[in-house]
Amino acid sequence: MPEPTLEPTPESGFTLADIDHTLQRVLAPWVRQLGLRAELVDAQGVTLRLPFDESFRHAGGVVCGQVLMSAADTAMIVAVANALGAFRPMTTVTLTTNFMRPVIEGDVLVRAKVLRLGRTVVFGEIELTGTDGKLAVQATTTYALL
Repeated sequence: MPEPTLEPTPESGFTLADIDHTLQRVLAPWVRQLGLRAELVDAQGVTLRLPFDESFRHAGGVVCGQVLMSAADTAMIVAVANALGAFRPMTTVTLTTNFMRPVIEGDVLVRAKVLRLGRTVVFGEIELTGTDGKLAVQATTTYALL
């Protein structure tokens, strides 16, 4: 199978295969263990699927915030790369997270969109929804392009 291209398409920066390739190429090994997969890509942003895993729950029986924040941060990295047309090194400056309802089980959809793409700073927003389609987590981010 040919290697996915990192060239932008007319509709958006990446294809689903490009997103999955980027996730494998740029993430730290422990983040790859979350199993995030590309679900949707369009001109407005990207959606990743966080497959449920029993190990994501903490002693309280809900998916821990660290997992959800990691998924949000990762989705925004891909959304920024999508907006740029290729991955570029970046670092998270802020990640403000609002936990609105617990995630107990089931996959989570992680939708990330770039609000403003500057030359050196990017602002974005992420929404995580549970299997019921209800908003569980909302986050805003700022990234510095390196």
